[in-house]
Amino acid sequence: MAPPVATSTHYDDSSSILSLKKNEGVNNKGVVDVLEDYDGKYRFAPIEEAQVSRAMIKRYFNSMYERAVSDVVIVGAGSAGLSCAYHLGKARPDLKITILEANVAPGGGAWLGGQLMTPMVVRKPADRFLTELGVPFDDEGNFVVVKHAALFTSTILSKVLMMPNVILMNATAVEDLIIREDHHGQQRVSGVVTNWTLVALNHDTQSCMDPNTITAPVIVSATGHDGPMGAFSAKRLVSAGLLKELGNMRGLDMNRAEPAIVNGTREVTPGLIMTGMELSEHDGSNRMGPTFGAMMASGIKAAKEAIRVLDTHQVVDGRIVA
Repeated sequence: MAPPVATSTHYDDSSSILSLKKNEGVNNKGVVDVLEDYDGKYRFAPIEEAQVSRAMIKRYFNSMYERAVSDVVIVGAGSAGLSCAYHLGKARPDLKITILEANVAPGGGAWLGGQLMTPMVVRKPADRFLTELGVPFDDEGNFVVVKHAALFTSTILSKVLMMPNVILMNATAVEDLIIREDHHGQQRVSGVVTNWTLVALNHDTQSCMDPNTITAPVIVSATGHDGPMGAFSAKRLVSAGLLKELGNMRGLDMNRAEPAIVNGTREVTPGLIMTGMELSEHDGSNRMGPTFGAMMASGIKAAKEAIRVLDTHQVVDGRIVA
């Protein structure tokens, strides 16, 4: 007995009752019957609910399938992670760059300045990155001020997402790191273990909900300083035995903090580059508070480090082999 149409595993969009008829909503000249009229006659092209579902599912899961092996995975879409993605995507359009962000809204703490105020302060010479992005600012001598932090974040986010080699999976948490022995017998970070954030937050309320994985030769960790999901990779390196202990972030000192973060951006263990404020927890450097130049510059340096790693190793199917 054939299964009912709604549960059939065979889909024929030309005949399915869930599909629009080819001529539905189309006039005899082949033009879709729509009207942009704001005086009460606005008319949309017809659609079926299943078409919406299929359009989303097809693209999202095709991306998951294709990015199961990526060239670079960036964990965290705050100011450092997005700056890394922008520079890396622009410099190397051949790379498959996958950004994972635990929150629904990417951007991290870069939607506002300090104490929920809107202006963003950026010390020179990081203002050059704002100029490259086309973000306007007021010049105050040694630093510049963007009128609203969201202007920077929305600009860089839109530019990153328009890059064909970059995808962003938000509401997606990294639950663990893939750590393998490399060709020298050394422990190497070789990918990430992922789950939807709502699942990751409910492991104590439901039975086992296993994760997924993404393999990549380079992981860039930009998860920020300690918080609900902050400093994730730094903490995991300790529990995995790859780091003796956390340095723990020191008190606020802008003049020490920003150069320490930028200059300290590096491959902290084989396969894992650390950028942004997560480094303050790893290294024990100062926090900087509401000044953002180091986040941008650290992200750019992380991109340069990722290129260096890729250019000096042989990669096969997402794994470094030589």
